[in-house]
Amino acid sequence: MATTVHEPPRIDLERLPGQASGNGDWRNLTPAGGDLRRVRNASPPPASTGIWVGLAAITMTFAAFTSALIVRQGAARDWQHFDLPSILYLNTLIILVSSVTLEISRRQIAAFMTHSSARATGSNPTVPARFLYLTLGLGFLFVAGQTFAWLQLRSEGFKLATNVSYSFFYVLTVAHALHLLGGLGGLVRVIGKLHTLTLRRSTLNATALYWHFMGGLWLYLLLLLWMKL
Repeated sequence: MATTVHEPPRIDLERLPGQASGNGDWRNLTPAGGDLRRVRNASPPPASTGIWVGLAAITMTFAAFTSALIVRQGAARDWQHFDLPSILYLNTLIILVSSVTLEISRRQIAAFMTHSSARATGSNPTVPARFLYLTLGLGFLFVAGQTFAWLQLRSEGFKLATNVSYSFFYVLTVAHALHLLGGLGGLVRVIGKLHTLTLRRSTLNATALYWHFMGGLWLYLLLLLWMKL
């Protein structure tokens, strides 16, 4: 006598309760309207999210340095005041100009990216990287100016361990210069992606935001050093 083996019932995971409503079920990532593009567009780009996290961390770091400087100055009887190297004021002008050139470059690149006709025809368009290179050069010039200031103080006998006030000067300016080198690396990356036509606007905006933040941070540090040292 033949025995009929019935196939076990299949559970359709796509039709579990809650799927039709567009809400509530853990598997349902699509909104009620069914347009997944709205979910993607609503989420911020990874570059934008990462840059804000990085800027928050840098802000907390320099806030801790500022707090330590103020507390140490109030408790120290051997605190020694000194005149800041004049090259620092020239560096301030340099980094402010670099923010202007970067903003000009950002707007030129944004306009270039919106006009895709040159890419569609297969021609080799001229990318507007002139002001990016200028910003990069000004950034390296700023770092060179900072190095000159450190060497100038060292030649005058003011080293890291000479006095606690000089220690704070070196710590703050060197920390800022190291973070600025990160911005220079970001500019180099933007230039490379621009020439290969793979640059995303979110990457450009995140790099520009970081660079402008470095300029504002330097203005704050210069005022702090001028007032406390």
